[in-house]
Amino acid sequence: MTQKKYSFSGHESFSCKSLWLKKGFDFVANEIDFNAPEAVVALGVGKNMVSAIRFWMRAFGMTESDTLTPLSYYLLDSESGKDPFMEDLGTLWLLHFHLVYNSEATLYNWFFLHFQKERKHFERQHVVSFVHRKLTEFGKQNLYNENTVKKDIGVLLQNYIVPEKVQGLDDYSSLLIDLDLLRQSEGKSYVFNIEGKRRVPSEIFLYAILTMKGADNTVSYDILQDAGLLFCMNDMEVIAMCREIEANRPDSVKYSDTAGVRQLLFINNLNPLDVLNEYYG
Repeated sequence: MTQKKYSFSGHESFSCKSLWLKKGFDFVANEIDFNAPEAVVALGVGKNMVSAIRFWMRAFGMTESDTLTPLSYYLLDSESGKDPFMEDLGTLWLLHFHLVYNSEATLYNWFFLHFQKERKHFERQHVVSFVHRKLTEFGKQNLYNENTVKKDIGVLLQNYIVPEKVQGLDDYSSLLIDLDLLRQSEGKSYVFNIEGKRRVPSEIFLYAILTMKGADNTVSYDILQDAGLLFCMNDMEVIAMCREIEANRPDSVKYSDTAGVRQLLFINNLNPLDVLNEYYG
């Protein structure tokens, strides 16, 4: 996916809380403007949190230009939505995929798809230096602000890690904590939790591949590896997942490993939405 712009702020230093996307969906569905004075009352949060909810709705692909997306209706609609209160782990994986793949919040895309290739164990400063290097590579070093990047990294870690010192229930309320993708290691270091994370449902992995591959019927191992990085899977897990998808859909998908060339072949067109319907069915 082509990076259109680079953004490391907008969340007002708030991680995304468990019910914020549903709150945001109902708010936008009721045709209230995020800039309206009544937004604070309608959402039941402070002014900065209104901005944060607006940001996370966009980052998770629930809105575009403050308009609800088909995905948001599919998941969050009170009557027809598959999982309005995000109680299913597969929904969290799906949201994580869109957060990383959308690139609306630049750090998440860079962190999982690029930084992770370099380090599985890291400290915050490693991520700061990485962001600075990437922006310099793209000739965008004028966009680099160390304090902004540090805050963004702090929020990313809050989104995925249960804090060591829990002050209250709110510390457990970040939306993606249950995925267990990142853990705090010794001292101030962190680790991508490759071995201990929760398992990605094969339908969600297939949905991700279908979304990432575009019109191509042959999916190279580079794309499969990117999907693996996105879900913090090692190569063996990616291959096992491809074989499972093939076993579940022998008429539609073939996994090929010939002469060291690994790829996924789509014989029939699969609709990503149909795959999600199977999962939620």
